[in-house]
Amino acid sequence: MTESMDIDGVLPTPSTSKGKQPELSTGGDNLPWVEKYRPSSLDELVSQRDIVDTLQRFIDDGKLPHLLFYGPPGTGKTTTILAIARKLYGGKNMGSMVLELNASDDRGIDVIRDQIKTFASTRTVFSSGLKLVILDEADAMTTPAQAALRRVIEKYTKNVRFCIICNYVSKIIPAVQSRCTRFRFAPLRLSDINSRLDMIVEREGVNISEDGKNALIRLSAGDMRRVLNVLQACHAAYDRIDCGEVYACTGQPSPEDIKRIVDWMLNDEFHVALSNIVALKRDKGLALQDIISELTPFVNNVDFPPATRVYLLEQLAEIESHMAVGSTEKIQLSALVGTFKIGIELAGGN
Repeated sequence: MTESMDIDGVLPTPSTSKGKQPELSTGGDNLPWVEKYRPSSLDELVSQRDIVDTLQRFIDDGKLPHLLFYGPPGTGKTTTILAIARKLYGGKNMGSMVLELNASDDRGIDVIRDQIKTFASTRTVFSSGLKLVILDEADAMTTPAQAALRRVIEKYTKNVRFCIICNYVSKIIPAVQSRCTRFRFAPLRLSDINSRLDMIVEREGVNISEDGKNALIRLSAGDMRRVLNVLQACHAAYDRIDCGEVYACTGQPSPEDIKRIVDWMLNDEFHVALSNIVALKRDKGLALQDIISELTPFVNNVDFPPATRVYLLEQLAEIESHMAVGSTEKIQLSALVGTFKIGIELAGGN
């Protein structure tokens, strides 16, 4: 009987924690680069220095409030609170002192009443201090669950701090917002992304050109997570990464593609321009949504008459809105070409 037992004489206990795991036991070489290079301390964060300095003072003074982090994806919200948790509890006590729930977990009103309430109301035997409840992607929580959370936050303030993380603060009810100190995480600056990117490229031995790096940073739009995911995918697919490889890997239209599309719409007949764009979309697997996103800054940079520019931007917004509600790409592409033809007539009339 004893021969079938584990070496230490103790059967492994399955983990009951939910959400993102603060520590991973997987070998570093097998990890996605997003996790492999996730900062583990506040000092390692490459951006949001004002927020980090403020939080550091809260921790040093022992006056950590309830927190509400909001902002675009990939700007360091989850990384920051996990770094705070490591600073407060160390690696060993995080399992008993931190409860983390994200969008993959059931977070209806029953979870607020039962699981979070149970965690908040119990004290640990060997640890002292505040517990931490992290609600990631909280903008997916139902309104009744947020209303129930309001009372839980008030009732257990003595021994628990809540950190609510979301992309859209407007989806968090005002009653919960007013109980938290709000921090907006802005998209990362290009210089901050560049410094971190250079370090990872050097460590992983990535062969990437300066044009490829600039294209990668431009496409990221301040999202560090996207930078690392695209970089790792390109590194796996290509021996050398240039601008073209980055656009091919992401499926985004390159600046050359946009120039060709605009040239066709401005200079060719309607049917010729339409068939050329359809062929380009088919050959390169481009989505109309991405083409419209890249056309907008292009229209702003071209020297159109003011009335023509306003008309083109208004129609681009209209087409993008139609795409968002499920309109057919074929019809909207025809509308796009027609928009530019009418824009030419407006410019000629001026």
